[in-house]
Amino acid sequence: MVVKLQRPILVGGLGLSFSLWILQSWHHSIVQLSEFGLLSALAVGGGLWLFQQNRPKGSLEKLDGMPVDRATVESAIAKAEIVINQIAQEAENHIALEALQEKVAQLVLELDRQEIKLAVTGGKSVGKSTLIRVLESSWQQEIQQKVNFCETAPLFREVGERSHTVALAEVNQADFVLFLTNGDLTDSEFQVLQQLKAANQPTILVFNKQDQYLADERANVLLSLKQRMQNNVVATAVSPVPIKVRKHEADGSVQEWMEQPAPDIQQLTQQLSEVLLQQGQQLVWATTLRKARLLKAEAKNLLNGTRRDRATPVIEQYQWIAAAAAFANPVPALDILATAAINAQMVIDLGNIYQQKFSLEQAQTVAGTMGSLMLKLGLVELSTKAVSIVLKSNAITFVAGGVVQGVSAAYLTRVAGLSLVEYFEQQEIAIDSGTNLNLDKLRQTLQKVFQQNQQIAFLQGFVKQSVKRLLPEAQQVELVGVEKAVG
Repeated sequence: MVVKLQRPILVGGLGLSFSLWILQSWHHSIVQLSEFGLLSALAVGGGLWLFQQNRPKGSLEKLDGMPVDRATVESAIAKAEIVINQIAQEAENHIALEALQEKVAQLVLELDRQEIKLAVTGGKSVGKSTLIRVLESSWQQEIQQKVNFCETAPLFREVGERSHTVALAEVNQADFVLFLTNGDLTDSEFQVLQQLKAANQPTILVFNKQDQYLADERANVLLSLKQRMQNNVVATAVSPVPIKVRKHEADGSVQEWMEQPAPDIQQLTQQLSEVLLQQGQQLVWATTLRKARLLKAEAKNLLNGTRRDRATPVIEQYQWIAAAAAFANPVPALDILATAAINAQMVIDLGNIYQQKFSLEQAQTVAGTMGSLMLKLGLVELSTKAVSIVLKSNAITFVAGGVVQGVSAAYLTRVAGLSLVEYFEQQEIAIDSGTNLNLDKLRQTLQKVFQQNQQIAFLQGFVKQSVKRLLPEAQQVELVGVEKAVG
């Protein structure tokens, strides 16, 4: 078992001590070094020793986000299939159904895929194309597993260009990612690498063009990259800078020419070979797992859209029932909720749409819970005040006092219904019982939906629509005349 030191200061100190011992042993060779040269040699020695200690050796550590076994992936595919089957039951002619079914069938086949999809990405002019050519011409011939290389579009292009988004989409389809950089990470590069980590995308950071740095600079860059990336870093020189070769002939003449060094990719190919050998199958499973989860999310959004189309008329029906009841029997503002706004039958009807089964008693409990939350959050008083302000902009308030209560009841019923819909949409598919409410999530959802429906433009339109529902057309005409007279 390889023990890795995790204390950079201690390791650096050991490296410097090691360097001093080496320097003492070689004292006769470096007597003429200047003070600056000596300090540089010490720094390089410590940095290079640390780099060597952190190099991958022997067995490779398990990469982040890798599924434990095939059953984990099969379970994710099954969950996606459950959602797709639910769409087939509730909307058998849905336009996206056939495509979703084809995708889930393809995922099953993906489980046994043998070819590894390797994406090479990074900014512009970091050496992506050259690296792929070198790997295809040399390393690809040395391994048994087939690798399909994909060069993504350059990252970090001008604002408005789609290449960055396209590149990230290509990366998400890969089993493994080589992220190229030509120096220490920029903020943009680090953010993308964090996104890949959050998505459980196995990645190696490749410090390319290392030959363009002096030895001490190269060691510093490597050390910085390793600290920020937790050691998933290798250094390469895919297309080394040509070097001048000088040959002294016996006759005293000198011949000079430029020579192209061979690509330096040994660290990279060694680590890639170990990854494919030890974790090749799990790389495929990891990609399939990500695709299964994305497919489930896509299907869930489509299913929620279908259900919301069915839920909206139900909410509108009960909001106008609540408005009529409160308008016919005006009550104090704080009692609106208890008398009209929350209807247990609406809870049952919405629950049926979202496969959340409630008995009448359970629905009454849910209605009472939501009413209590609305009162505690101050939504009843806030909504009544907002409706009153809108109504006071015309003469209706002075003629028909019950309109305030009616419109407020309709508004609160709408907020309650939309909150239930959003809450149900967050639940897993086909839950048998809806009695176990998460009050914290329900409270957060209520606040969110209430804020979304507080815009003045929406309130003005809602009040106008409510007044048309509550007052006869003749009375509305009369009130318009009164409003003009008052104006």
